[in-house]
Amino acid sequence: MKIGIIGGTRGLGKTLASILSKEGFDITITGRDTVTGNQVSEDLKVEYSNDNKKVASSSDIIIISVPISTTSKVIKEIAKSVTPGSLVVDVTSVKVEPSNLMKNLLNNDVEFIPTHPVFGPRTTNLEGQVVVLTPISQKQKEEKWYPKVLKFLKDRKVRIIEASPEEHDNMMAVVQVLTHFSYISTASAIKKLGINIKDTRKFASPIYNLMVDMISRIVSQNPFLTYSIQLENQNGEKVRQTFADSVLELKKVLTNHDKDNFVKIAIEATKNLDDIQSALGRSDKAIDSQNHELTILKNSIGKEIALQHIYSEEVHIGVLNQVNPDFIILDTGKNQKKLKIANIKILDKYDFLDWKIKTQTTKTNSISCIFPKNSNAEVIKNTIKNCVDDIISIKVTDIYTGHQISEGNISFTFEIVAFDKSTFKSVKNVLEGFGGIIR
Repeated sequence: MKIGIIGGTRGLGKTLASILSKEGFDITITGRDTVTGNQVSEDLKVEYSNDNKKVASSSDIIIISVPISTTSKVIKEIAKSVTPGSLVVDVTSVKVEPSNLMKNLLNNDVEFIPTHPVFGPRTTNLEGQVVVLTPISQKQKEEKWYPKVLKFLKDRKVRIIEASPEEHDNMMAVVQVLTHFSYISTASAIKKLGINIKDTRKFASPIYNLMVDMISRIVSQNPFLTYSIQLENQNGEKVRQTFADSVLELKKVLTNHDKDNFVKIAIEATKNLDDIQSALGRSDKAIDSQNHELTILKNSIGKEIALQHIYSEEVHIGVLNQVNPDFIILDTGKNQKKLKIANIKILDKYDFLDWKIKTQTTKTNSISCIFPKNSNAEVIKNTIKNCVDDIISIKVTDIYTGHQISEGNISFTFEIVAFDKSTFKSVKNVLEGFGGIIR
């Protein structure tokens, strides 16, 4: 299947190109900057074109991933070039205007799904991410493409929300417009106060650190995109004015030392929030996960450990030499690597095994062993798997009681897949430890 991603050289478009190319789709990206386009094409092993109409005419699915301010222009540009029977998807953060344009400009034999992936360019896979689908009618949901897109997302454990374009924009006015506006305002106020954020962290609770991390995540995004989200959402001005009114109201209450009104505002605001106990539980988990990971790292000093960079997905293996709140030092045997804790995750033995299976050559060997006739091959197999760490898989391939096996005995043959020949020796040691006789 051919997928054309218009605006696939940067931001979310580039992220989608990376994710979908790994799924095996034939991807072509477009972008105005040919130097960047060719570089991304080479990095992601996808095709590049600077001709939007040409890509639209040769793709089964066209994904429009350009800045909000130019989305309408691109829809108008490609509308009559799209092949009959194909699908057009836009991934902008506002949905009403693009939905209306695609409805009015695309031919009747072209389907479209207004879509909003609620994740950013730093995302590396779809599992657990939120995608909002905003079909404009029930009929649209019953056409050829909508069920296919729905199944694709569900199979990858995406959290799917279905809403009308109007409902989406109303919700995003709070989820994005209000959040971005309040966070950027907070960051701006800290700057104007002349406070060094690093210094505040020394005095801070885990909650404050989480808040600053979230603010940093928002303000580090493309400011042009953030500006467009503020400007293009039709509910934006109302939301910003309400926020400003709330800030001024609270400031006035405190300026006047009006304790009763302060308490009243706080209580009313709290009552309007979601389940408080659940919120406390989620925030506790976020705090605990930070402390738990640091504890594991500290307990691993002097031991071999596998760490994966959460964005590049590169795995670093070595002996952990040093840990501080921000960085670790890993001795890989060839050199020492300094890695930022915020950018890595610790691979447990199962994740590490999955990575090794994908990247390293495996070896297969069959071992036959004689046991008393009342022995259970499945129990022995499972015990071996639990005792020998480096086994990828083990299965019973033969059970034999022929003339070569003495009366009262039975021979089991186990097929073992591993990374190193030494694993097979370990298996033999376990079998002989059970009293088995290797054939």
